[in-house]
Amino acid sequence: MPIYEYESESDGEVISLLRPMAEADAPVEDPQGRGRTFRRRHSVFGVSTGGSSAPEAPMGGCCPCGVDADRCGRMN
Repeated sequence: MPIYEYESESDGEVISLLRPMAEADAPVEDPQGRGRTFRRRHSVFGVSTGGSSAPEAPMGGCCPCGVDADRCGRMN
């Protein structure tokens, strides 16, 4: 089963849930019982082969929203 990330629309808190693909977009109950609404967000991941010949990632990184950090106002 995949792990999905959900972000609170009110305060930006991110939670991760292990759930079936068929339930990926199903409503998420607020784990703290505060009635917040969560929406699924795009997640990214990295893979390492353990070898030393892999090229290094470019500097600057990426904003959680998926846009290069240089172009996104959230990271500045």
